[in-house]
Amino acid sequence: MTPVERYLTEHRSRFIQELCDYLRFPSISAQPAHAPDMRACARWLVERCRAIGLKTELCTTGGNPVVVARTPRDRRQRKPHFVVYGHYDVQPPDPLDLWDSPPFEPSIRGDLLFARGSSDNKGQHMAHLNAVEAYFATGTELPCDLTFVVEGEEEVGSTHLGRFLRDRKADLRCEAIVISDTGIPGREHPALTYALRGICALEVVVRGPSRDLHSGIFGGCVDNPAMVLCQMLASLRDAKGRITIPGFYDDVVPIGAYERRQMKRLPFTERQERRFLGVKQLFGEAGYTFVEQRSARPTCEINGLTSGYQGEGSKTIIPSWASAKLTFRLVANQDPSRVAQLVTRHLKKVCPPTVRLEVKGGHGGAPYMLDPKSAFAQASLRAVRSAFQCEPVLLREGGSIPIVTDCQRILGADALLIGLALPDANAHSPNESFSLSIFDRGMRMSAHLWPELSKVSRER
Repeated sequence: MTPVERYLTEHRSRFIQELCDYLRFPSISAQPAHAPDMRACARWLVERCRAIGLKTELCTTGGNPVVVARTPRDRRQRKPHFVVYGHYDVQPPDPLDLWDSPPFEPSIRGDLLFARGSSDNKGQHMAHLNAVEAYFATGTELPCDLTFVVEGEEEVGSTHLGRFLRDRKADLRCEAIVISDTGIPGREHPALTYALRGICALEVVVRGPSRDLHSGIFGGCVDNPAMVLCQMLASLRDAKGRITIPGFYDDVVPIGAYERRQMKRLPFTERQERRFLGVKQLFGEAGYTFVEQRSARPTCEINGLTSGYQGEGSKTIIPSWASAKLTFRLVANQDPSRVAQLVTRHLKKVCPPTVRLEVKGGHGGAPYMLDPKSAFAQASLRAVRSAFQCEPVLLREGGSIPIVTDCQRILGADALLIGLALPDANAHSPNESFSLSIFDRGMRMSAHLWPELSKVSRER
């Protein structure tokens, strides 16, 4: 056991207590009433970073502040530089009645620490901060320079972070960005997430008559906007799960043989997935496994449908309008702007002249993909393997984290997504939890990570 690892073991109880202190702040970025809690949480983090020995500043953004904490620089040495990203804001805890303990009063039951923000994301970036403390406290030289960037708006779209990164681009230029804000398939299956799906969101509105009409008097001579919209939406996908929009798949990067072998190592079975989801049968694009379907293939989803009367009983009308909210999850090389254009073009083509069509653009984010065989990816896997003492897996994540592609585009560095959340961590849900044994391994992983990444950097 190295001095750094020994220090992490000896100070485990304090690290857990400090994480509990951090979790007591109801740092809910989505609710303006919690703005004072956001500022208090950020100030607590500043003091924690300074206590470790990091040069720390609280940076204004026009929204919630960003905490920037740097390891001391020695101008006589040129070390590789890495950025560690995290966020101190959390999701609202509602519905409160489904929590077994108050969301902002941390509770330890067995190996799990229950509190809002424990997995997403306070516990995960605290693991990295504690590892740096262990380096400093034991007099062990860090082989690299580190800058922590911990924001307070990730749960509301990182509104101000892009501009902040552009303004601080010179200070934050680095060789890679480490982000622990993802998950792992299981305790014995630690992972590096090397790909994220992008997203394209749209709202479709179909307008018919100037007002709701009596369906008996006018039915049969006026087209029904709700019926038209349903028919248009049905044209987006065929019975085998393939999206029928012309040109939609043109830029999709096929799944490689190496990736497919990695996906087969994941500890998921179709039967388990059905039981977990509560469905009789899974459905997805033909020719792909359910793991590939939910992480490595693009999708078309209807998120909401609205039209006509929806109150108690019946009301015999032809509604004057109908609307639907759509999202398309995208994979490597797909551009959300181009996908929006393709979808709009297709809907206009299939829309009949009896109604008026409006397509409203929504939020979008590009997909992200790191070459899993790259030197930094393999270095990350070595660090994970050393800490967890088992073979890690490579993951594609079906969700989207737009700030990852922003970091890559603005700072010109790849993101290494090394998550620590278990599948049942309940992020964004009641009874969110963080495994303390995974917290331990995460701290050790961080301790191993910096020598591994620095070695790659020196060899480049």
